[in-house]
Amino acid sequence: MSGHSKWNNIKRKKEASDAKKANIFSKLGKEITIAVKTGNSGDINVNRKLRDVVAKAKAQNMPNDNINRCIQKALGDSTSANYEEIVYEGFGPCGVSVIVEVLTDNKNRAAADVRHIFSKSGGSLGQTGSVGYMFDKKGYFLIEKNNDLDEDSLMLEVLDYGADDFISDDEYIEVLCDPKNFSELLEIFQKKDIKLEEAQIKQIPNMKKDLTDEEEEKLNNFLEKLEDNDDVQNVWHNANI
Repeated sequence: MSGHSKWNNIKRKKEASDAKKANIFSKLGKEITIAVKTGNSGDINVNRKLRDVVAKAKAQNMPNDNINRCIQKALGDSTSANYEEIVYEGFGPCGVSVIVEVLTDNKNRAAADVRHIFSKSGGSLGQTGSVGYMFDKKGYFLIEKNNDLDEDSLMLEVLDYGADDFISDDEYIEVLCDPKNFSELLEIFQKKDIKLEEAQIKQIPNMKKDLTDEEEEKLNNFLEKLEDNDDVQNVWHNANI
């Protein structure tokens, strides 16, 4: 999980262009809409799913005004699109295992688009479960270290509240947990005013595939096409980049 190149990748993601950020915020807005409507509340103290999505949005530097507008829009617009959550599994270029999470108001369009991206990139969609066994669904938190952080105390507390792993290196701390413990751990970080660089439920590969530089470039082009699609929310893969 750790490594210098990983942190560089995280920092590069944080430095995305305005267009990329707008795309990310649009996807987060859909997640907020779903959370408000399924939880029948725009109050993060009542709606735990909404609280989790808002934490993810803040970790992506989505402004509070944007978040609040999305919540108010979802509360006030009964005619807004009904989104459906779909998960696709398959093999990308170079045999990389891929999970694609989609949030769409048109599942036929989403399926056609995802299938087209896979086939044009030399991959193929598989059946449900075809690659899922290679991933573990985990709650994930990323924290940048600072002098105010009492690492030992934090480690003991999060392990007591259900964290599965606490990984520390020179710059960052990663905390992994069962998804059912995500909200409780999030509450601990928020009470301590700990800034989260990342906070979400992830599909973490338990088997990784090494790639050559050429293969890595092919994979990155494929991942960009998926992530640029409006219906695609998250893409997980097992490549060792």
